[in-house]
Amino acid sequence: MADKSEKTKARLPRGFADRSADDIRAVEKMMATIRSVYELYGFEPADQPLIEYTDALGKFLPDQDRPNEGVFSFQDDDEQWLSLRYDLTAPTARYVAENFERLPKPYRSYRSGWVFRNEKPGPGRFRQFMQFDADTIGTPGVAADAEMAMMMADVMEALGIKRGDYVIRVNNRKVLDGVLEAIGLGGEENAGRRLTVLRAIDKLDKIGAEGVRLLLGAGRKDESGDFTKGAGLDAEQSQMIMDCVGAVSQMHSTHAETVESLKAALGHLDACKDGLHELETIAALCTSAGYEPNRVRIDPSVVRGLEYYTGPVFEAELLAEIPNEDGQIVRFGSVGGGGRYDGLVSRFRGEPVPATGFSIGVSRLMTALKNLGKLDTTDVVAPVVVLVMDKDTESLGRYQKMVAQLRAAGIRSEMYLGGAGMKAQLKYADRRGSPVAIIQGGDERAKGELQIKDLIEGARMSAEITDNAEWRAARPAQVTVAEGELVAEVKKILAAQAEERAK
Repeated sequence: MADKSEKTKARLPRGFADRSADDIRAVEKMMATIRSVYELYGFEPADQPLIEYTDALGKFLPDQDRPNEGVFSFQDDDEQWLSLRYDLTAPTARYVAENFERLPKPYRSYRSGWVFRNEKPGPGRFRQFMQFDADTIGTPGVAADAEMAMMMADVMEALGIKRGDYVIRVNNRKVLDGVLEAIGLGGEENAGRRLTVLRAIDKLDKIGAEGVRLLLGAGRKDESGDFTKGAGLDAEQSQMIMDCVGAVSQMHSTHAETVESLKAALGHLDACKDGLHELETIAALCTSAGYEPNRVRIDPSVVRGLEYYTGPVFEAELLAEIPNEDGQIVRFGSVGGGGRYDGLVSRFRGEPVPATGFSIGVSRLMTALKNLGKLDTTDVVAPVVVLVMDKDTESLGRYQKMVAQLRAAGIRSEMYLGGAGMKAQLKYADRRGSPVAIIQGGDERAKGELQIKDLIEGARMSAEITDNAEWRAARPAQVTVAEGELVAEVKKILAAQAEERAK
């Protein structure tokens, strides 16, 4: 007998998750809806491998000097560094650069898949998660960015999220970068402080204007007493940032009013003019297409954390208040984002290649839809189970034939393949959530009959019957039919169950 100490401990690595059948089906259903919107806009499917050469992910890694910091990396047999992809955008840029001559420009594609972050896991923060991206590469005008924002609004509504329960927020990094330049934070030497400023602005909806102001200055102590070091800006510098972020503090009824408000606050800064003009164009295109500020909103507080964004940036935000893991009602927040990344393909080719894209956080969006009651997987019915009463070859052949007939009629079904008796088999069917069990013992076989047990109705009736003798007399929801009536009778029971579910 093996020593117990030799057993390997079954344990899931931290920051990863196993997925259930319901979760997988829900994700596939949700992604089919997203895919249909992407296809409607003329995007084509594409896919890149999970592993790239680390230098292809390049300076967009969290830490270049330690390839394994922030990403999962390893060396292959010729000592090349390889990494699990950190997002779907960098592999897309590599693919387009490598196949540039043969691809149509603009190149419009979408892809979904797992991405990996070698970061400290926490509640709702995983090391492996799924994204669903759409990208337009090779189009210099911001019409492509406006289209991304409109497409995301259409995705939200296709998923059943009501108008007023979501908004696609749009900003332009050129506006924000122009303000940063105006306060003396331009240039490579200020990259770290710029990132601190961007992270502070990104927390506006969580900590409010005063909290952001503290993070722009010396720093801020949160409710738990933890201190976050600030960007060290003086009062005048901080005020210019707050003027930019707060330029559209109230909701305007038209895009034109929003743009005028922004121009009034920032139009005097030369470094912001390009960005303001691009936002004005996006606003005009959204207005023409009927996407008003209740769906797509110009919002100067949107920053998007990544350094590679070079122009318009977007954020899909759920405004609905949804219970969190602790049961508290909270505003759900962002379920995806993106923006213009003109430098990403260019660094492979040494020539400008404009690009814009949007990425949906699949798990996060699925959680939101589940909490909103928008995720229905009830249309997948568990399999009918044919019980195995006798295990001789001839009997097994008869049971197998029943399963084949049910499957030929398009009914999910299985023959019980375990080693247990009748009672345990019914318990198995119950645990599977099976709608129907098929039973044929020696007596039924001699008569050319079988029993069909409606497990859903049986469970309901059993709950109402208290007396054992009464239960035996009623034999809840069980019918005996001729072998030839198997498929017709099962179909009848499944149809009745579907009707009951629909009520």
